[in-house]
Amino acid sequence: MSTFLQTLRTQRWDDHRYYHQSRINQTLHFISALSFLVAYALLFIDPALAAIVGWCFSMTTRQAGHFFFEPRGYDEVNDCTDAYKEAVKVGYNLQRKIVLLSVWVGLPVLLWLQPALFGLIQPATDLGGWVHDLGMAWLALGVAGLLFRVVQLWLRDGAIPALAWMTKILTDPVHDLILYHRAPLALWRGERLDPMHHVQPGSRH
Repeated sequence: MSTFLQTLRTQRWDDHRYYHQSRINQTLHFISALSFLVAYALLFIDPALAAIVGWCFSMTTRQAGHFFFEPRGYDEVNDCTDAYKEAVKVGYNLQRKIVLLSVWVGLPVLLWLQPALFGLIQPATDLGGWVHDLGMAWLALGVAGLLFRVVQLWLRDGAIPALAWMTKILTDPVHDLILYHRAPLALWRGERLDPMHHVQPGSRH
């Protein structure tokens, strides 16, 4: 258990220091975390709606921070290149995210052209039914995307890093609220980048 918890702490620390230096990105993660908690609650009430909230609001705000606002040049804080950070990212790096988000965008088109999903489901008879089916398809995509990466990490690194990453992803909304609740105020004060005074530069990569 101690190894698992240490691995989880390391993954969270590396995720923060490498990929969340922009105050805009941190603020968007704070907003995303709030909406993800709403989505988590909706899972027990309306899973399809939970997936729609999770993908259309929580994920878009979260990923916009990474794609558009996070610095991509040489990382002076951690003394490493952007290419290194992308290569060592435990979860979904930008390239993997593009693939995942492409599937997300493509699912509505597929469901519109194939309402029965090639006979896998009962086709919807109205727009409300189609939206519900889309939500369930997006929910399945989220679960599949999570499990797919867990299996990849398990085969590559072993069970503990894989399960630690899964735990990290599932608990990120709570952790992000704690970590980034001051980011909106810092951004309001004009601080575009977190100075990361708490991060000690590592070895050169």
